[in-house]
Amino acid sequence: MTIQVLKSKVHRAVITEANLNYVGSLTLDEDLMDAANMIEHEKVQIVNVNNGERIETYLIKGKRGSGVCCLNGPAARKGMTGDVVVIISYASMPFEDAKSFKPWVVFPKDGNKL
Repeated sequence: MTIQVLKSKVHRAVITEANLNYVGSLTLDEDLMDAANMIEHEKVQIVNVNNGERIETYLIKGKRGSGVCCLNGPAARKGMTGDVVVIISYASMPFEDAKSFKPWVVFPKDGNKL
């Protein structure tokens, strides 16, 4: 049996932009992606702390060190600049392996910096 478990989380990043006229996704500072062990095109869930919206999309690398956290395309309707979000990715693994798996969790500072 395999189960899905938390693989990575960026906890309480702040949306810096919302770009409705872009192909849907989340652009995220590459520093945050690396720290959370996330990769470009990985499926993520975004939970908006301000309004309760939960969406699934994929990641696009943002400029390293920029602090960017931009909702793109239809996702831009689910949050606005200044909203606080949790960005989550999951992994499937055997049940026994999941018992000892430790996820990567990142707590950004002001400006979405490490």
